[in-house]
Amino acid sequence: CNFAKCTSLFLRAAKIQIGMPGKKILYITTEMYPYQEESSMAATVNRMALKMHHEGNDVRVFMPRFGLISERKFQLHEVIRLSGMNIIINDLDQPLIIKVASLPGERLQVYFIDNEEYFKRKQYYFDDEGHPFEDNNERAVFFARGVIETIKKLNWVPDVIHLNGWMSSLIPIYLKTYYKDDSYFKDTKIVLSVYNEEDLKLN
Repeated sequence: CNFAKCTSLFLRAAKIQIGMPGKKILYITTEMYPYQEESSMAATVNRMALKMHHEGNDVRVFMPRFGLISERKFQLHEVIRLSGMNIIINDLDQPLIIKVASLPGERLQVYFIDNEEYFKRKQYYFDDEGHPFEDNNERAVFFARGVIETIKKLNWVPDVIHLNGWMSSLIPIYLKTYYKDDSYFKDTKIVLSVYNEEDLKLN
């Protein structure tokens, strides 16, 4: 999925017509430029979100606050009114911390899901020996639940949710099961983009 193809498929799947702004579009991703600089997914998500933003849509982005993302460089700050919730993972309460920043040079808000246990480490998905972290499944669950609960707390109902990256792929499962009796997202369309990082070029 490159930028042009992703954008075309997104517009078709979400039934958004070019020249008809005003939609609330939520991008949920594990990677986005400039917070990750050498990722094809990060570059594609950045360009798609900016395109929709510049066309007059209300765009917001949610992603994990990985330990490699510099809070000082990108001017992240905690949103106290959104933080403070606990999410239970394996019978343990894990505090949910929400941070926000504006995409550099743009008036586009990026929200970061943070938790010291899951996201403080200085790697994304693999340890120093190249092995996947054993708690990657828990990290994905925490991220998915954290995004859903925070969106509800914002009282901002997206018209479209665009999922990017494997951690975000649990969200539609939760919406169809754990949140099936919750009408908050009942009119929201969901689009999932699939990436093959080994074969995908940045252009």
